[in-house]
Amino acid sequence: MSREPTPVNKALYDYIVRVGVPEIPAQAALRERTDVLAEANMQVSADEGAFLAMLVRLTGAKRIVEVGTFTGYSALAMALALPEDGTLIACDVSREWTDIGQEYWAKAGVTDRIDLRIAPGTETLASLIEDGHTGTFDMAFIDADKENYDAYYEHCLTLMRPGGLICVDNVLWGGSVLRADDERSATQAIRAFNAARATDERVDRVLITVGDGVTMLRKR
Repeated sequence: MSREPTPVNKALYDYIVRVGVPEIPAQAALRERTDVLAEANMQVSADEGAFLAMLVRLTGAKRIVEVGTFTGYSALAMALALPEDGTLIACDVSREWTDIGQEYWAKAGVTDRIDLRIAPGTETLASLIEDGHTGTFDMAFIDADKENYDAYYEHCLTLMRPGGLICVDNVLWGGSVLRADDERSATQAIRAFNAARATDERVDRVLITVGDGVTMLRKR
């Protein structure tokens, strides 16, 4: 067996989605609806959505917070994996994009599981802490503006119960983390976030190559 990762071209990725990514019609329709947007690259991939849903089921999560919802594909995937009494708090600043998602959440029958809050993510997370929800969440997914990743992470870590799981998206940033000539603020923020997590003794961690790189952090 080769120790090198298998290169994934479009044909192989299409195969992965076809045989390994279960989607209900509302999910596929939302993904296709989002694909026509100029900002479509902000949507998580189908396999990442399925991966997040599997994590919800494996952890038995009932309370999830998502920072960065866009058109709602990741929220939909996780909400479908929640038990009927589960809740996902979706944090985003765009009513326009999340309105798209709400249409498909309704079609999938999970609107009652998603609590959408339109406000800066740091404000929503801080309000949850102030309202006494410290240590009560099972899982978090962070996929928003990169410059605030560290702040989002610290708030989510406070909200997680011991053993709770935080997943952070785009930690490879299209490979830009290794490009010395890329000094964009987002790139620098991701580099700093990755470096800080490498020595963070509050969590167990692994960085995996799903999508654009996902770091999974389990609160000790």
